[in-house]
Amino acid sequence: MTLVSSEATWEITVSEPNGATFDVVILGGGSGGYATALRAVQLGLSVALIEKGKLGGTCLHNGCIPTKALLHAAEIADQTRESEQFGIKAELVGIDMAGVNSYKNGVIARLYKGLQGMIKGSKITLVEGAGKLVAPNTVEVDGKRYTGRNVVLATGSYSRSLPGLEVDGERIITSDHALELDRVPTSAIVLGGGVIGVEFASVWRSFGAEVTIVEALPRLVAAEDEESSKALERAFRKRKIGFRTGKPFEKVERTSSGVKVTIAGGETLEAELLLVAVGRGPTTANLGYEEQGVKMDRGFVLTDERLRTNVPNVYAVGDIVPGLQLAHRGFQQGIFVAEEIAGLNPTVIDEAGIPRVTYSEPELASVGLTEAKAKEQYGADKIKTYNYNLGGNGKSQILKTAGHVKLVRVEDGPVVGIHMVGARVGELISEAQLIYNWEAYPAEVAQLVHAHPTQGEALGEAHLALAGKPLHAHA
Repeated sequence: MTLVSSEATWEITVSEPNGATFDVVILGGGSGGYATALRAVQLGLSVALIEKGKLGGTCLHNGCIPTKALLHAAEIADQTRESEQFGIKAELVGIDMAGVNSYKNGVIARLYKGLQGMIKGSKITLVEGAGKLVAPNTVEVDGKRYTGRNVVLATGSYSRSLPGLEVDGERIITSDHALELDRVPTSAIVLGGGVIGVEFASVWRSFGAEVTIVEALPRLVAAEDEESSKALERAFRKRKIGFRTGKPFEKVERTSSGVKVTIAGGETLEAELLLVAVGRGPTTANLGYEEQGVKMDRGFVLTDERLRTNVPNVYAVGDIVPGLQLAHRGFQQGIFVAEEIAGLNPTVIDEAGIPRVTYSEPELASVGLTEAKAKEQYGADKIKTYNYNLGGNGKSQILKTAGHVKLVRVEDGPVVGIHMVGARVGELISEAQLIYNWEAYPAEVAQLVHAHPTQGEALGEAHLALAGKPLHAHA
């Protein structure tokens, strides 16, 4: 069979399903699994997609989409509360969580319907039920076996807790429970200052709750560049979001009105709710992976750079593979694996080139290496940085946002890291990832024309400065 593309002509040998035998059997219908399925059928492969819950997985139903809908509602609350500074007289009379949840659920429902339509309109065999790997090439669902010439493991992740910390779904909750709350808590303690923790802290503060974050590491969003962390912490102090960094959790007690949390040093904090946001674990237990010889590490499935496990013709994608747990990473990995199976030899995904966004207020967005990691990789004397303050950007002044664009480059070489803080900077990450992934030099970006007035100009100005010709900034 010949498949024709605008770029090339591919010769691919494909086989027809033989009973319950497929070219690709995929266990898990989240971002990674359904992307694998859709790309594989485009390439003429026969596909069985197995999902025990709803297509779209965590991202669509319990993660990216619902949390960002809440964050947008929180932004509307803040804009209403602060509207007078723009000359608009408005009053925030309250938060109707039933209305907020209705809006959120409506967004999910429309996207879910669209995804269902795509899958059903394709030649994918959708199998609803809990699957288990019972042989290196076979997944069993409700007693029926689906054999694949290739198997893709894409079972996603779950909200983790800490040893001895029992989640009850009422006073001690995970992000899954937080997304379904029918009220705004009067106060909340957020255990974990990573992406999930700071996003929920941001939402609840905008809705009027008193919030304190507890983080064992020395700073919030510790995986980000240190200057980004500092900028977020300054903004959170201004918003009166409390946080305790470098303070590991010790214990929690239920009280008559909520919870009492003890942290390192003996300090106690009390609130109506404790949100456990200490990260996500891989959903791999009791699925037959280890029994079939798949190499694992603390529940994660180990793969090579081409996402192959140690078992021939068994691949893994998404949150079960060590690395960034991001829906768009799993999605791209799914496309990669489908093309790998089809023999197209796709380019290996650079993990550092995957964009990262924290959708708090302010937003954080980054791609590439932090300053610390760049110095570690290339040597401190080889790294140059430039920090452009958004105070000099016209659109940022219009939005009344503060923040910065920070560039990290190798001396006489390309930009290897871009880190941004401010309202809506997540929308700038697409250009930033092109700069990183295409190994652009500051002078090359400096010659591009950025529309005025946009926040994207801040990227242009920062590169102008790093190229040695600053206009609205000092080198």
